[in-house]
Amino acid sequence: MKSAVVVFPGLNRERDMIAALTRIGGVPPAVVWHKDAELPDVDLIVIPGGFSYGDYLRAGAIAARSPMMDVIRARAEKGVTVLGVCNGFQILTEAGLLPGVLMRNGSLRFVCRKVRLEIANANTPFSRGYQGGQVIDCPVAHHDGNFFAEAETLRAIEDNGQVVFRYAEGTNPNGSVNDIAGITNRRGNVMGMMPHPENLIEPEHGGTDGRAIFAGLLAG
Repeated sequence: MKSAVVVFPGLNRERDMIAALTRIGGVPPAVVWHKDAELPDVDLIVIPGGFSYGDYLRAGAIAARSPMMDVIRARAEKGVTVLGVCNGFQILTEAGLLPGVLMRNGSLRFVCRKVRLEIANANTPFSRGYQGGQVIDCPVAHHDGNFFAEAETLRAIEDNGQVVFRYAEGTNPNGSVNDIAGITNRRGNVMGMMPHPENLIEPEHGGTDGRAIFAGLLAG
């Protein structure tokens, strides 16, 4: 599977993401600067974490208005798989590719620690390497990860099985409604998640629980 990592000013997790995709897939992803004119013909587009444009206005708000996001939106509409992690999740919601919003953490503090995640839906390209109900470890590092959606939208997300990951065992680090840690779009080919699976893919990281996300995607 061919993949690409899209980089915006202020992101700081692109090297981690490139390393994860290369190590697990065996082929380095294309690295695309947000102002590049073209996006290669790929099967997977990844927007990594960080603080695009310094999180000015709102986290992800400026990056979401980049012309590159129009290209990503068009690819997603054609069925290309898109993954946004942390700031990438924020960018996808701001761009309208995913429902809901990511607000300031309930504690009003930056959180950086390991949490527990329950696999709420194992029938997606992003989670097929796990079992439904399985609980895994995954690190988080964010200040604006508090997922919120209005009642009607939240009901649709839940009813459509769009929740892929939930914070488990009382480890919700930000106050996200329904303990939501990661969701897909209605079609199921675009996912955003706040935790960082790319930082838990080999024993040297302290575990390999994040590896199955990339193994499943890259084997698709």
